[in-house]
Amino acid sequence: MDVVSALTFLGAAVVLTVMPGPDNLFVLAQSIAKGKQAGISTTLGLCTGLFVHMTAAAIGLSAAVYQSALAFNIVKYAGAAYLLYLAYRSFREKAASIMLPDGNDSLDRKSLYKKGIVMNVLNPKVSLFFLAFLPQFVHGENGRGATLQILAYGIAFLVQALIIFICISIFAGKIGGFLRQNPALAKRMNIIQGILFALIGFNIAFSQK
Repeated sequence: MDVVSALTFLGAAVVLTVMPGPDNLFVLAQSIAKGKQAGISTTLGLCTGLFVHMTAAAIGLSAAVYQSALAFNIVKYAGAAYLLYLAYRSFREKAASIMLPDGNDSLDRKSLYKKGIVMNVLNPKVSLFFLAFLPQFVHGENGRGATLQILAYGIAFLVQALIIFICISIFAGKIGGFLRQNPALAKRMNIIQGILFALIGFNIAFSQK
């Protein structure tokens, strides 16, 4: 791994992370609906899920999933179904239970963390990143050396994703706080969240290799 390759990878990773996608839209939805602390808890879950993808890429499991149309579609549709389930839950959720002020002790951070893990692990686009994009920056080594490079690049991706997602959480949390000041909009926060979840689910469902 050389400095030029590392900086090029980091720049590309930042661009890919800030582009609208399932993970950052998921953080956005949680932060708008429940505040920045909800977004940060979700972010920690998403970044934990990245460890699963890193390990899968390092041992070759991601390649096996990618090469199997059945396995790829199972992961893809499982992720889409999970998001649509969350959308359904959001539509049925009472406004009072979703309008939590930032830092409220009743916020279920553990549940949000788990949702983040599941969301990331079942996001086929993350698998494709580690399988199709990241290996382009692995040079000159096979076996253990290549594995270490994959892990190093994966950790770099995780760190920048953590920073960007936390920034999204803070920004979206402020937007959510502003929206909650409007009584009419505040009562529909669950609908806004549900629509975002549904859009993410359909985005995953129609994603291609």
